[in-house]
Amino acid sequence: MPEVPEAKTLKSTLNLPKTDFAMKANLPQNEPLRLAGWESADLYGKIRAARAGAPKYILHDGPPYANGAIHLGHALNKCIKDFVVKTKTMAGFDAPYVPGWDCHGLPIEIKVDEQLGGKKLTMDPVEVRKACREYAAKFIDLQRSQFKRLGVFGRWDKPYATMDFPYEASILETFYGFYEKGYVYKGLKPVYWCSHDHTALAEAEVEYEMHTSPSVYVRYRLTSAPEHIDARLRGKKVWTIIWTTTPWTLPASLAVAFNPEVEYVALESGEDVYIVARDLAAATAEACALAGDLKNAVEIASFPGAKMDRVTFAHPFFDREILGVNADYVTTEQGTGAVHTAPAHGPDDFATGQRYGLPLTCNVDAQGKLRNYDGLPFDGLFIQKANPIIKELVREKGALMGESDLVHSYPHCWRCHKPLIFRATEQWFIGMETPVLSPKGEGTTFRQRALEEIERVTWDPAWGEERISNMIATRPDWCISRQRIWGVPIAVFLCERCHEPLNDEAINKSVVKLFAADGADAWYSRSIDSLLPAGTACKNCGACTGDAGMDFRKEMDILDVWFESGASWHAVLDVEPELHWPADLYTEGGDQHRGWFHSSLLSSVGIRDAAPYRMVATSGWTLDEQGRAFSKSLGNGVDPVDVANRLGGEIIRLWVASVDFREDVAASEGLMQRVSDNYRKLRNTLRFLLSNLADFDPAVDEVAWAEMLPLDQYILARTAELDAKVREAYDGFEFHRAYQALNEFTNTDLSALYADVVKDRLYTLAPKSLGRRSAQTAMWRICEAMTRLIAPILSFTADEVWQYLPKVEGRPESVHLALFPAVAEIVPGAIAGLEADWETLLAVRTTVMVELEAMRASKTIGKSLEASVQVIAAEGSREAEVLLKYETALAEFFNVSEATVQVVGATKDAAAMLVRASVADGTKCGRCWRVVPDVGADARWPVVCARCAEALDAIGFAPMQGEVA
Repeated sequence: MPEVPEAKTLKSTLNLPKTDFAMKANLPQNEPLRLAGWESADLYGKIRAARAGAPKYILHDGPPYANGAIHLGHALNKCIKDFVVKTKTMAGFDAPYVPGWDCHGLPIEIKVDEQLGGKKLTMDPVEVRKACREYAAKFIDLQRSQFKRLGVFGRWDKPYATMDFPYEASILETFYGFYEKGYVYKGLKPVYWCSHDHTALAEAEVEYEMHTSPSVYVRYRLTSAPEHIDARLRGKKVWTIIWTTTPWTLPASLAVAFNPEVEYVALESGEDVYIVARDLAAATAEACALAGDLKNAVEIASFPGAKMDRVTFAHPFFDREILGVNADYVTTEQGTGAVHTAPAHGPDDFATGQRYGLPLTCNVDAQGKLRNYDGLPFDGLFIQKANPIIKELVREKGALMGESDLVHSYPHCWRCHKPLIFRATEQWFIGMETPVLSPKGEGTTFRQRALEEIERVTWDPAWGEERISNMIATRPDWCISRQRIWGVPIAVFLCERCHEPLNDEAINKSVVKLFAADGADAWYSRSIDSLLPAGTACKNCGACTGDAGMDFRKEMDILDVWFESGASWHAVLDVEPELHWPADLYTEGGDQHRGWFHSSLLSSVGIRDAAPYRMVATSGWTLDEQGRAFSKSLGNGVDPVDVANRLGGEIIRLWVASVDFREDVAASEGLMQRVSDNYRKLRNTLRFLLSNLADFDPAVDEVAWAEMLPLDQYILARTAELDAKVREAYDGFEFHRAYQALNEFTNTDLSALYADVVKDRLYTLAPKSLGRRSAQTAMWRICEAMTRLIAPILSFTADEVWQYLPKVEGRPESVHLALFPAVAEIVPGAIAGLEADWETLLAVRTTVMVELEAMRASKTIGKSLEASVQVIAAEGSREAEVLLKYETALAEFFNVSEATVQVVGATKDAAAMLVRASVADGTKCGRCWRVVPDVGADARWPVVCARCAEALDAIGFAPMQGEVA
């Protein structure tokens, strides 16, 4: 045998992969460069221009708070939004994205207070507001740069901010819309109050945390005739027992409430008789061990709670009459069935006080200190410090029946995390029961209209509808006033003589116009004389500004920040020409059912009589792998900026795509590393595709569908199926399903099957041969499709791949200007029956692989190319039909040197097909390594097979000289 020439000689004739697309992404270094390129090219502007005139799809951005760097929850939220906008854009919609920021409110004002210190007390309000504005602007710039670093597209050069002058004017205009329609009133009512931050809070600003409260049982002596309750009580010394975890409210106690439908019992213990709910009698006796012997008390009477209506008791330590009242909110779940009632310190208490005409006096000041109790030891004390003193006073009076500590869930301030109280203060409210007309002209209420609009919205997940409906159905009137400086003031003038608010549409419009020009600072800097026309009259008392001693004063409370952000549908959607109302989508975290979704719904229904969104999608919380919230003390946080700087923004994006955002999602350093590994696999697959297209020009080299080899047609059919799966997932915002489909296709269809099978054809056939060009055509179409399908998720990588794809006339400069591939771009011909045929062939291949693995294990062969396979199929079977149809493609498909099909009347077993594998006959080709009998058939290249000789001839490779000749 002639000597085989050096391997490198023949190796140089192979069509080996070649591409400048780097194997190592170097994302932390390359992503900022690509971002700079996008910005200099105004890519976002070009996307808008490319989609001009297309159907609109509007995702309205819920504004994050401009305070601090972004966290992983921000990254999750913004990436989801970016996925939505990009998928809609590539589906052919005009989907602009206008990001925004929430800038007013307590968190920023507190930070500025800390910076200013005592200096704030001497500063003009406008100067304090200026400091707050500068603080917010600094963090807008920081967060904007961090969101852009993650590859999020949007109108970053002109976002919206709630502190922008036009936005502040729109907030006020929205308020006036409610005010002029009669929704707004000012009243003394108990509201959530933060004693630390000295302001009222809305429901959305309340968080529940565990808290230890003093639990006390206190007896109230009956002062009215006991026989009016039940004749058996005549002449008895009767008490009731209340239970409370807020002893500090006992000085404000004015009534004891009983449920009229609940059965109460009178328990006699010695000389005393105690009235409690029957269902709670045993628990009360167990808890009240400080006085009497309730455990051995004898029941002497029973009666419904309705009997307790308007009886009277003595206050436990004041000379004050306490009224017995009926209330259906009293339950038998805990306590005694008798609830002490302080109208200034609870919404139920307040409502009961209103029904019974009880006085509403609040003796707790803004700092949470008890006032107006001259001479008493708790006067001037903070409520928590007053609790033990009041408890001792109750004990001294012989009224303390039991005491303990109770650990329970308790409302806390969302900002400072201090326990809240209910405190009656004069606040501005929007009435939920305000009478309105339905679209049909029928009488209804504001609350009911909001509930009706919820039903017209698509909620994803579906449980969101019930959640927000329950919140709207049960919420109290909306407290919209706050006692701070940094926000939009409730720009209302109050009559100094009768204290009624002025409501004049023309004056209101002039203030809105002023705010649009000068911002809300004008309310603090302008005098009343410059704001009100001369002769302005109070519509209530008739007094005019010109009358002696007559004047108006400005309301200085600011609006609830949830009202501000909730008005964004008006301030942004109504104003921006590229947007529209209602938005197609609002998407934020699940906590926004009581926050932005909630306030947006109410403000839009109140002004427009319709919801501001067609669909609402909610995301879960970001947690660690043990399901714990991120915290500094646990050290389990994942900083998206740090991950982007170390691993790449693409890794954050791919992590977001990998999870079902509707559920709580886990994140950790380990998970990010695993996502990074998945990214590398996908990138290497794309690199393999590109590396085999170096000499492929679609305009010249593309193979017509009808001429393509069957395996290439099949993989394109699978690509079209991938396209459908991914597009369907994108349409349903199920980005995790798109991620899974792309991963499965990459790993199973491409890496494990197609790429492995066609390497021989790509590397060894003549460069321009039909078989190689057919495979390249398939790879080109696959790469084109995959690049566009991954673009919404892997925005940096897809755009990088786009630059390395074979040039096509008319191709957009960026993948982000392209549309998703149409089916005809992937499969330009009929595929009826194609996938079914290949499913059969794949089943046969699985059997073949088992046989080959057995031969390798027994050392019969080393590589599969050393084998020959014969597939025997039963005549008339599906297997026989398909195997004969594709017989010429089987050797390549099985990755063996020879494959034949034999059809017989019946096989030796019950199956319709069996496989026989053996060592291939022939000689190993020095170029393609197949073992075939025609090696040396062409004397010019005696060590290669006939197929390789044909390839060498095609490329003009010189005949072998010397001994090999």
